[in-house]
Amino acid sequence: MAAPARRARLHQEGRALVEIPDNSAILELGLLEDEAISLDSAALQIAALDHAGLDLSSYVNVLGDITERLVVLGGAAESAAARARLLARVIGTEYGFTGDRQTYDDPDNADLIRVMDRRRGLPVSLAILYVAAARRLGWQADALNTPGHVVARIGSETEPVLIDPFDGGAILDAERFAALLGAVLGRGAAPRPEHLTPMSNRSVLVRLLMNQASRAEGRGDPERALTLFERMTVIAPSNAHAWWEQARLQVHKGDVEAARASLSAMLEVTREPELRMHACAALDALSRER
Repeated sequence: MAAPARRARLHQEGRALVEIPDNSAILELGLLEDEAISLDSAALQIAALDHAGLDLSSYVNVLGDITERLVVLGGAAESAAARARLLARVIGTEYGFTGDRQTYDDPDNADLIRVMDRRRGLPVSLAILYVAAARRLGWQADALNTPGHVVARIGSETEPVLIDPFDGGAILDAERFAALLGAVLGRGAAPRPEHLTPMSNRSVLVRLLMNQASRAEGRGDPERALTLFERMTVIAPSNAHAWWEQARLQVHKGDVEAARASLSAMLEVTREPELRMHACAALDALSRER
């Protein structure tokens, strides 16, 4: 795809949805096939819900500029290692995107608009930039389900190169990846298959929102957390955990009918016996409170 066409597609994906400050602006994300979701454009659309009236064109332009710079410097790079180094050079070094080590828990680190303003973010928000940019060049790239610290995989499952977007796109060899896991799970923790499992696009977006929701609850703002879980259920309607957390916060708010609706939706999307048992028990408890 030629650079102007890439830029046009980015504009089409990202523009104008900011004008509607409710979840109707992201309804389309819940209807798309997962592979049709463009991670960075979707994350901008979600962030725009908190920036009513903001014109996204300058942010879309930056994403387009990054893509064009990658093409100019080595869009024809063949090996995963060469592609990883190029991503690090452009996104990490030239554009200065790196992890926020000083104010890690700042909610802005999971808001892609503010991440692009500040050039600072969480592992998951920065991984979105790397993975989306790589995919626009036709490169295989995924955000991995690593606990506590999302890393990106460039290349195939059989010949992967792992990079840490939080560390400017640094390549992670086996020793460095083990050290990263050890910092999260405890010294001596060995990588397990699930730590190297690619997340779906929806799972990445949910993880981004989950970071915001947990921080909102941590600072005593359940109303904000509920708003974020509502967004999760819009973009990932089959995510049972999001429905459960939404119901929990609706009960906390005193909105029993909304909680019942959320639990019923949860039962519609999950066939896991334990989750269904919890949902049914919660529905029964709410019925007795009436």
